[in-house]
Amino acid sequence: MLTTLNTSYTDTRAADLAWALGREPLPALATLDLELAGAKLQLRLLGASHQVLLEEERSSCSETVACIPGSSTPLPLGVAKRVGDWEYEFAARVEALSPGSFAGRAQELLALVSDHPNGLAGVFPGSPHAFTALLAQRHEGQVHWRTWHAYPQDGQLVATRTRVRGPVSRQRPASSISPSGD
Repeated sequence: MLTTLNTSYTDTRAADLAWALGREPLPALATLDLELAGAKLQLRLLGASHQVLLEEERSSCSETVACIPGSSTPLPLGVAKRVGDWEYEFAARVEALSPGSFAGRAQELLALVSDHPNGLAGVFPGSPHAFTALLAQRHEGQVHWRTWHAYPQDGQLVATRTRVRGPVSRQRPASSISPSGD
């Protein structure tokens, strides 16, 4: 799903993004509710960021990547931790692209996400390449999502990847895990 976000584009930068787990739902400009094989997932577009809320049985997980005033937790390159009954893995990277490459990559990502039934993308008014996009899926008992935050003024694209496994008590035995670890 592609939407134009009803807010002005503020001059934020990739370096302004912060990461947090366990935050309460923040005001969203657009949401997409999904049911992925028993897991309830809500993808949320915030002003210059995203939030994902995941719930299954009695377990829940909340991820926020946002320009949060006063936040002291910058965007990490990677995180692996236990969140309640969940095993949570997060990775982020910042791509620096030339203006031409940035425009092409932005169009490619927006087409991918907006055409996907589990995708949500929001474009900011005034800049067709200023967007935030989320794409979710469930595979082999794990919930995955990817996000992209575009900063055309700096030619930067922040990409994140999250994988959540859980609840831990229902994990399959180690002997049945594939060699690739997926």
